[in-house]
Amino acid sequence: MIPSVNSTLSALQAYRKSMRVTAHNIANVNTEEFKKSRASLKEGVNGSVEVAVSKVYTPGHRYREFDGDQMVEKETSNVDLAEEIPDLIITRRTYQANLKVLQTRDKMLGTTLDILG
Repeated sequence: MIPSVNSTLSALQAYRKSMRVTAHNIANVNTEEFKKSRASLKEGVNGSVEVAVSKVYTPGHRYREFDGDQMVEKETSNVDLAEEIPDLIITRRTYQANLKVLQTRDKMLGTTLDILG
């Protein structure tokens, strides 16, 4: 496969995975004791993009409430929407930019073939 196309496709896959991680975090914002994950992107072999997903074990907000006749300590998730939403917007825009690169390359190749043909 052509190296530029390969790196663009791997970037699209990486950003898709990153969006899934962020969406999973957002979906579990109200789940007690849920621990968020982070997707880190890095350069791979031959210009590809690789994703490493890791859990973030910082504690959520702790509080006490009655459960029947007992006072129990509970913990909220450690997901902060003020972090997740901007991350999702940035990831979405970079996904769109990589998709546009692929579409432009396809259009250029088609134009070249039309000229030669």
